[in-house]
Amino acid sequence: MPLLNANALGWLIESALSTQSLLLGRAIHAHIIRTIEPPFPPFLSNHLINFYSKLDSLNSAQLLLSLTPPPFRSVVTWTALIAGSVQNGHFTSALLHFSDMRCQSVQPNDFTFPCLFKASAFLHYPLMGLQLHALALKGSFINDAFVGCSAFDMYCKTGLREYAQKVFDEMPHRNIATWNACISNSVLDGRPYDASLKFVELLRLGEEPPNSITFSVFLNACSDGLYLKLGQQLHGYVIRLGFGSDVSVLNGMVDFYGKCHQVKYSELVFNEINVCNGVSWSTMLAVYEQNDIWDKAFMLFLKARKEGIKPTEFMVSSVLSACAGTAVLELGRSIHGLAVKACIEHNVFVGSALVDMYGKCGSIENCESAFYEMPERNLITWNAVMGGYAHQGCADMALRLFEEMTSESHDVVPSYVTFICVLTACSRAGAVKIGMDIFESMRKKYGIEPGPEHYACVVDILGRAGLVERAYDFIKKMPVPPTVSVWGALLGACRVHGKPELGKVAADNLFRLDPLDSGNHVVLSNMFAAAGRWHEANLVRKEMKDVGITKGAGISWISAKNSIHVFQAKDTTHERYPEIQAMLAKLRRDMKAEGYIADTNSALYDLEEEEKESEVWHHSEKIALAFGLITIPPGVPIRITKNLRVCVDCHSAIKFISGITGREIVVRDNNRFHSFKDYQCSCRDYW
Repeated sequence: MPLLNANALGWLIESALSTQSLLLGRAIHAHIIRTIEPPFPPFLSNHLINFYSKLDSLNSAQLLLSLTPPPFRSVVTWTALIAGSVQNGHFTSALLHFSDMRCQSVQPNDFTFPCLFKASAFLHYPLMGLQLHALALKGSFINDAFVGCSAFDMYCKTGLREYAQKVFDEMPHRNIATWNACISNSVLDGRPYDASLKFVELLRLGEEPPNSITFSVFLNACSDGLYLKLGQQLHGYVIRLGFGSDVSVLNGMVDFYGKCHQVKYSELVFNEINVCNGVSWSTMLAVYEQNDIWDKAFMLFLKARKEGIKPTEFMVSSVLSACAGTAVLELGRSIHGLAVKACIEHNVFVGSALVDMYGKCGSIENCESAFYEMPERNLITWNAVMGGYAHQGCADMALRLFEEMTSESHDVVPSYVTFICVLTACSRAGAVKIGMDIFESMRKKYGIEPGPEHYACVVDILGRAGLVERAYDFIKKMPVPPTVSVWGALLGACRVHGKPELGKVAADNLFRLDPLDSGNHVVLSNMFAAAGRWHEANLVRKEMKDVGITKGAGISWISAKNSIHVFQAKDTTHERYPEIQAMLAKLRRDMKAEGYIADTNSALYDLEEEEKESEVWHHSEKIALAFGLITIPPGVPIRITKNLRVCVDCHSAIKFISGITGREIVVRDNNRFHSFKDYQCSCRDYW
């Protein structure tokens, strides 16, 4: 390399920084050492310290600082080191460097303070932030728009709202970054209404025109508050101001409409994006997943792959959630393989989605493997595996995991959702005392106020144990009005334990809270039918007919040979219908030889016994199982999903079939998993 002057070398260092080339920067540094006598010109040292700091080579930057004579260490030198530390997440180091800088009597400037406020905010050090604010006031820097904005943002993120508001009100000039920070922090603080008021105030005052970031953060407020009309007005305003083609704003629009359950509008906006980026695809995929439109989520993911879009953590976690929703295990495994290939399987979001997917697809072994292979776990991960255990009937494992999670070795603080999972596990295990103790610990030990789901879990715990009257007394003493889930748990317990009178009380409350839900009417009708009270059962059916309530169609689906096959009761439309009927007939003969007797209480009407047997024999889950037996090879578990609860007869029949065929059969209904093997079910015949 020919001899270059100091200015040219400084320019080369900046070029190395802009191209993120640490190797080039080190080569230039070596050339400087060879050609320039120390000490280096101060501006050249500043360039090098800034270069190493920004590229996260803090050891090199600090060594270079130590070799720079104290008189040559200016505020620019120290600010370069502090800014680089903050940029790379070394917030404590940034504050320590500032302390050293002050010890050398170097005064901060308007570039130093924003970095320091950011470090204080991320470390959640409000006291440090207050001291920095005082120093900025003393040096007359607080009126600078960027310093004031950073102080405001720090107070918001450290929870000092009054101080934040005071800084905001006293700012002589608020730039658009300040307004964006104000709106954004209101959203992050769970105050979407306040965020919308600030946006309106920004428009009214006209101090600064909004930019794409303003629109994006305001759309987040509309999403969180479900302010559909306000968001639609903003959509028109965005187009009028010429931001209708800005991809970041359009991505926010897609997300907003999706969270407001306006999927068609999300699709329209998505299709208007000229060049979709990774965020666009991820957002649209999340919209489908959040609205349970899983088939479109799969198709969009495949389309993104065909267009060469690299799978991101967010895309993969969304499509895994869709796999969990449909219980499509094989597709979930394929996505897992794709995540491994993309080297993102150890990402905490992808890992948590994998744990959740395997748990909800009934593969508890893979669920455990995914959990224990994660290098980092968050609360969502623990909740996912605990929920998987609970719904699979592995209640003891769920309770053991809860103890491990809250032990000193992990010290993970349980959340609202955690207690739903662990109380569900107690319900499945029949652990009444443990469940009640855990319920009591929510408020006393962890400061979490029980919600409707927790009360429903307690009613279920008591009801499953046969303590139906005690469950009813518990409901009457609840400090909050019982919800649909609470009365539904009591109704389910009354159905299982044959308590039609108390079941009628639960059903009446359910009809009052949710008069159009057919499921509750059907449960009450079947309960009366099981007790031989056909007149009352028919009255319930007549009431349903009079008010126009129709029973939801029972649908079961099964994945075989990379396709999903859907069946309804008495389905005759499948192309392999003759083979399915032949398999059903064979199973019926073999089961009767083994002693199977149909439970005709699941029949809908007071029919002749033979008609009742025919009625229950053609339920959708039996048809799906027959199809699985003729298509899925021996040794491979048969996995069926149903949109309603499995009826008593189908449950009994599948137990027999599992023993006769020697197959493992996993059925996921709308309440839980049933793992059938060798004439047994994991639910212990309570569901």
